[in-house]
Amino acid sequence: MSGAVSETATTTASPTRWRTLDIVVCAVIGVAFGVVFWAWDAIWGATAPVFDAVKPLQYLGSGVWLMPAVLAPLIVRKPGAAIFAELVAAIVSALMGNIWGLDVLLSGFVQGAGAELVFAFGLYRAWGLPTALLAGAGAAVGEVLHDLPIYYPSEQFGLDFQLAIVLVAIASGVVIAGWGSWLLVRALRRAGVLESFASAT
Repeated sequence: MSGAVSETATTTASPTRWRTLDIVVCAVIGVAFGVVFWAWDAIWGATAPVFDAVKPLQYLGSGVWLMPAVLAPLIVRKPGAAIFAELVAAIVSALMGNIWGLDVLLSGFVQGAGAELVFAFGLYRAWGLPTALLAGAGAAVGEVLHDLPIYYPSEQFGLDFQLAIVLVAIASGVVIAGWGSWLLVRALRRAGVLESFASAT
């Protein structure tokens, strides 16, 4: 009981200070999603020919790659959690092997940064559904800012094609990464596994 009281007091006194538990949980989220990324990379590559005629629609599933950037901050509620968890996931997927190589590290950083900016604008005090949805959208903006100039340059694909990717990616980020992460946090809260975090309430 005294340990729980001390932990609560520490969290209340310094809500932005990282605890060992916060680091471990963000790392675990990153590693778990790194494995998910690795599998999703393979699925993305295998299904690419199906979307040859409607490539932007493939981004309907891109929100999966953005989830650590929203889920980790919603749980630990610490500055930097979005970038940290997303980068760990990217590193793990790179180590496991993927179709994009080390470029996933840059992708992971900008996706995490996109979500991080949303939480920062809320001064790391807003953790509700609207913030989660906006963070998913922010991560998606980071994603397309990375992907479009590298994989779909306007001189080759055109602005209308790029705009379609942007819209589909943001929709996926909002629904899968934003809403999906929020629902997952609610489920974890009901299961009682967030008792050591401010997100337990």
